[in-house]
Amino acid sequence: MGLADGIRKRGFRKWYERTLIRSHAYLVLTLLCAIGVMAAFEVHSRSAPWSDQLFDAAAIVLCGAVGVHALRRYLYLLTYAERIAHQAVCPNCKTYARFNVTAEDRVQQQLTVHCRHCAHEWSISH
Repeated sequence: MGLADGIRKRGFRKWYERTLIRSHAYLVLTLLCAIGVMAAFEVHSRSAPWSDQLFDAAAIVLCGAVGVHALRRYLYLLTYAERIAHQAVCPNCKTYARFNVTAEDRVQQQLTVHCRHCAHEWSISH
């Protein structure tokens, strides 16, 4: 679901809250992967059979790759939500997050919104 559809369906505050929750879920996944990497290093032993060493190495690589991906998604979603939130203030009356989406330009990646309080119209770029 895109930005405009999410805001139209739930409102800005719910969209923002859900985006932050999604980003923090990725943070939890990152922490779990870090624990998995540390646990795999802990059980790794050079005296273990070759198959166990290979399994431990695969676990380290897999947990590390998933952890890096989850960390990147966490940071992306967090900065995306914050970037949009900084633009959610009406320039005219300074009301925060009380607007309706009137148009979406997917080419320029902009939303045209108008304030519910003073009816001022401005653009939010994403």
